[in-house]
Amino acid sequence: MAISTIFKAIQDTTNQLTDGNESVEKTLSIIELIESGGLAGQIIILILLILLTVASYIYFERLFAIKAASKIDTNFMNQIKDYVSNGKIDSAQVLCEQANSPVSRLISKGISRIGKPLEDINTAIENAGKLEVYGLEKNVNVLATISGAAPMIGFLGTVIGMILSIFEIANSGGQIDIKLLADGLYTAMTTTVGGLIVGIVGYIAYNHLVGKTNKVIHQMEANSVEFLDLLNEPI
Repeated sequence: MAISTIFKAIQDTTNQLTDGNESVEKTLSIIELIESGGLAGQIIILILLILLTVASYIYFERLFAIKAASKIDTNFMNQIKDYVSNGKIDSAQVLCEQANSPVSRLISKGISRIGKPLEDINTAIENAGKLEVYGLEKNVNVLATISGAAPMIGFLGTVIGMILSIFEIANSGGQIDIKLLADGLYTAMTTTVGGLIVGIVGYIAYNHLVGKTNKVIHQMEANSVEFLDLLNEPI
């Protein structure tokens, strides 16, 4: 009943604007739309803007970090093979330190265990790999949280806006104030749109970073296996 009353009020307003074959053209900017949403809508939009800022910062910070981590000299493993095969362990360690990448740090951990059983070397590399993955995924889970929380915050604004609209109808005594009714509807619609936009941006950013991180993890695993194969080769 309340919803049908809202739509009837909107229809009546539209008929008044177009009465007498005169059309009234009205434009509404984003700023005006937010201002028309009332205090509750503005607070929720502010929260969503903060979440969008945090999501953008995390995305670009992690993107640059992951790109830097994925860069490695294509000749790196060949040099490691030459040094290890010739017993130049110190030179191999220096090369790993100079490379300063997740792959080089894993190889460095393996080199430091040379002389111990292959299983111990493999375990040391795996443990070092877990730490590297944790570093690559730093704060990425915050993006996942934002992508899920933002739409819910937007829907909270929708509920608040509808409550305000229904409250105005209930207390209008048959004389609905279109201005107050519109404020509630603006709150409902703007927060929903804002929440969905932030959620979509966060979701896309999260999945993009996950894909980039998986490529680096695959690179780490491939080079670790290549190093272990080198140690397993007969002398």
